Amino acid sequence: MRVHGYYAILDAAPALLGDPSALSQAARRLLAGDPCCLQLRAKAAGARAMLEAARRLLPLCREHQVPFCVNDRLDVAVAAGADVVHLGQDDLPLSDALALRVQLGRPDLVVGFSTHNREQAVAAAAAGADYIGFGPVFATASKLNPDPVVGLDALRAVCSQVSIPVVAIGGIGLTQVPAVAGAGASAVALISAVATAADPGAAGRQVAAAFAR
Repeated sequence: MRVHGYYAILDAAPALLGDPSALSQAARRLLAGDPCCLQLRAKAAGARAMLEAARRLLPLCREHQVPFCVNDRLDVAVAAGADVVHLGQDDLPLSDALALRVQLGRPDLVVGFSTHNREQAVAAAAAGADYIGFGPVFATASKLNPDPVVGLDALRAVCSQVSIPVVAIGGIGLTQVPAVAGAGASAVALISAVATAADPGAAGRQVAAAFAR
């Protein structure tokens, strides 16, 4: 998996998870932006509902030749046959996830890990994460209890200190993407800025274009 450009996140509320047609439509709008990955994020969902959604989304990602990621849940990612799992600081520890992917017969599973300061970023890279998320770069409303804003200077420092891809996340608008790319991030994850755009596909391609310069 090449982590570069636009990293799409489908932030699915329970009502969306329960509506297969609407879920598929939401995914197709994001996939039209040519992302390097599509992540299913469903913080309020149980494992069963998340697995059912993942199994609906995986064929769409295959159709568009985009890697599919499950957020938070290694068990759901493996059961669904996802390409990527993205874990947070309060999820399964990175070392255990890396060991389990081999034990479960999925050594090819890409493991991403969220970090919120330099120490966490360096530790995750040293521990074997395939890529890291870093942020929030700016103030964000997508989390109930967000971590402190890190800013572009911290992002730039982390990008220069780790050798794995860094996905910038948190409060990033379309107009801020060039600055994030300029700070050295390999990709940027946007939720509301793309989801609320008049044309999410065009918005996603705009993000990708900022990393092609």
